[in-house]
Amino acid sequence: MALSAFQQDDSPHQWATWENVMEGHGSRWRMVRGSLLRHLCLAALALPGVAPALAQAQAVAPTAATTSGTVPSLANPALERRITELLGRMSIAHKVAQLVEPDIGAITPDDMRRYRFGTILNGGNSGPGGNDKALAPAWLALADAMYRAGTEPLPDGEPVIPPFWGTDAVHGHNNIIGATLFPHNVALGAARDPDLVRRIGAATAVEIATTGIDWAFAPTLAVVTDTRWGRSYEGYSEDPDIVTALGVAEVEGLQGIPGTPAFLDQHHVLASIKHFLADGGTGGVDQGDTRGDLNTIIATHGKAYGPAIRAGAQTVMASFSGINGEKMHGNRALLTGLLREKLGFDGLLVGDWNAHGQVPGCSNTDCPKSLLAGLDVFMVPNDWRGLYDTLLRQVNDGTIPLTRLDEAVGRILRVKLRDGLFDKPAPAARELAGHWDQLGSPAHRALAREAVAKSLVLLKNDGVLPIRASAHIAIAGRAADQIAQSAGGWTITWQGGGDLTNREFPGATSIQAGLVAAMQAGGGSATPTIDGTFTAKPDAAIVVFGEQPYAEFVGDRPDHALHDEEGLALLRKFKAAHVPTVAVLLSGRPLWMNRELATADAFVAAWLPGSEGAGLADVLIGDAKGMPRQDFTGRLGFRWPALCDTNQKALFPLGFGGSYAHRPAPLPTLDQTCAALTASAAGTVEIFHKRLAGGVEAAIREGTEEVPLHGFVGTGPHDALRVLGFDYAAQEDARQLIWKSAAELRFTWPVAANPTKGSGPAEIVLRYTIDQAPHGKVVLRGDCADCGTGVDLVPTLTAAAGRGWQNVRIPLACLGGNTSGGMSLAVDGPLEMKIATIELRPGGQAGSCTGPQ
Repeated sequence: MALSAFQQDDSPHQWATWENVMEGHGSRWRMVRGSLLRHLCLAALALPGVAPALAQAQAVAPTAATTSGTVPSLANPALERRITELLGRMSIAHKVAQLVEPDIGAITPDDMRRYRFGTILNGGNSGPGGNDKALAPAWLALADAMYRAGTEPLPDGEPVIPPFWGTDAVHGHNNIIGATLFPHNVALGAARDPDLVRRIGAATAVEIATTGIDWAFAPTLAVVTDTRWGRSYEGYSEDPDIVTALGVAEVEGLQGIPGTPAFLDQHHVLASIKHFLADGGTGGVDQGDTRGDLNTIIATHGKAYGPAIRAGAQTVMASFSGINGEKMHGNRALLTGLLREKLGFDGLLVGDWNAHGQVPGCSNTDCPKSLLAGLDVFMVPNDWRGLYDTLLRQVNDGTIPLTRLDEAVGRILRVKLRDGLFDKPAPAARELAGHWDQLGSPAHRALAREAVAKSLVLLKNDGVLPIRASAHIAIAGRAADQIAQSAGGWTITWQGGGDLTNREFPGATSIQAGLVAAMQAGGGSATPTIDGTFTAKPDAAIVVFGEQPYAEFVGDRPDHALHDEEGLALLRKFKAAHVPTVAVLLSGRPLWMNRELATADAFVAAWLPGSEGAGLADVLIGDAKGMPRQDFTGRLGFRWPALCDTNQKALFPLGFGGSYAHRPAPLPTLDQTCAALTASAAGTVEIFHKRLAGGVEAAIREGTEEVPLHGFVGTGPHDALRVLGFDYAAQEDARQLIWKSAAELRFTWPVAANPTKGSGPAEIVLRYTIDQAPHGKVVLRGDCADCGTGVDLVPTLTAAAGRGWQNVRIPLACLGGNTSGGMSLAVDGPLEMKIATIELRPGGQAGSCTGPQ
């Protein structure tokens, strides 16, 4: 591969491109221009096969970071000597263990005592004792137990290296019941207040510290270019400058500011800037590929990293995604060339959940390429033992040089020393440990309420807002009193929602509760009405609706439409009754809302506000005379789509936001057609693929009792059946079904989901695996009163037991009766199986009702 033109002195056009990208460097850039050119040539020659990428990567560093690989304010020769001394006394086995990060659900303190892992994490659905709803004291107890097991004395004077624990605290200490849940980053991007974000980071750090945890996997620095992406709400904006300012603020809030006594003291935690690099540019596909000119990609998606590193960020998380076909977890040109050599990052680079296993030629238990590319810590939640054994063997046989092992371990030690981990007491003895008055404290909740109010964006107001506090209003929609829906994904559980109820949010205030309190305080009243019915006509109605919670790839969408039409139906119902309406949209991204915007008298984008829903009342409700108590200040961090199928046209531009002082201009006539909502062509329908399809609902029935499974996870009324997330091709993209006794798993879907629309043959195709044959009845039947006895699956499952993943194909006609709207799987005894996909296909080749393989 030839050297890039960026490495040639006689290419004035390319040098001009460089200098345009390196804006703001001034004389410093001109001084180091010659030495950088020599550095580029040497680096490219040292990395055969990636020379052009490295040259471009080094060419567009967005800040004047030092070329020595250290952050000047944190450089410490004594600390570096300590690292060298520790490395000289550590065994290879314990060095390797520093590179392995298992999940708390897959290890015990005894494992920690034996292996001495450098770091551990809790996944979104992990908790002490396997309980993701464990209360805060249990989290502190486990943190203390793991730390103490990892710091017991070692023989022969080998140094003890304390472990630390990382958690996905992305909008507060969100795994912990009772914690303050701040608005997600999409909302904070609309607030555009770095000081607010800094204070939120500091409050989050305090709440994390009460449970003895050391490290937050936050903030996300994604520049989101397509909001169909399921992680869009983790990003602040599509504008790199907004991302930069708010990302730096959150790093400073979480860690404290370098050079001050507060930096990484016991009231602060480590931050992790993520996901390096260009995770938001994949065209709306999670773990996808960002394609285009590498200069442009880095200038856009890498802009926030230099400032965040200079702000003291000690850890970086690599992205699942790739750039121009190369997965980031194997991209040496960017992980080493850009991040280390150009941006000067000298801290710890951690992988994402088994993402190294997606590098070509790698698996979850074998990936030297990632380490050689620059990764320091493998996030390997469950397969840690296999990876540990492989890494140890590869160090011993020379596949992984000792110099690279020591480099990675040295970076981990550097972060631990800067964090003061060697000097801090065990988690239960730290300054804030067990101070439960700090978890969800009134001050933190007030801060969250402030953030909610500042992040609201007013898109339309024909005069109904603000609502007089002396009026009589209706509050409609299921979401109004569901804190879990307001909080979104990464809330107690990974996907959020599910079986969470308001009981799991002690101290929180729903949107409905906040509105009721504000109206009562002003002498008026607010009457909840989920379905929009009323006896006395209200003066106005507030309709709260939006997306169900999701995280990551489960939230990926093929279009910008909200397929749940509950909100639209309610708005139309009130309009028909001549009741003025305020639409409040809960979403992790802008959505195509033309129908709702045209119907409502006022429209507010409330994003995912979290646990303090009263922040909406602070802006929507005025005084008794209707004068505003607080004005709208939020502005869009993303363009708002005018079309449901593409983002090529904006209805509202980046930065748009109305207020009481400056009422939005009347909207033009809006196109209310959406092909994604009216498509009727027959074809395969994925009832379940990573997530339930839109309109599909799942539930568990035991006898006459039934529990809905939001997100297709949860437990039956009496624990006869549990549905758990399972890693098939990605994190928890499949489901594990565990029957203890008789229970029925039910699926219902709109009749329109039948790919034949009732006009021809169709089949159900189920991809599954089962280890042991069933001992009782297993019956698949249509979900209808006249569906008959259904299909006996025992012969099929018995034949498939122990044979790995299989497909079973069953004609819909075999399920009996009118089967176009759902099906159920009834089991009368203990059984365990896993399901990857459920599809409805037109036609079909299944030859019998016993479902041949």
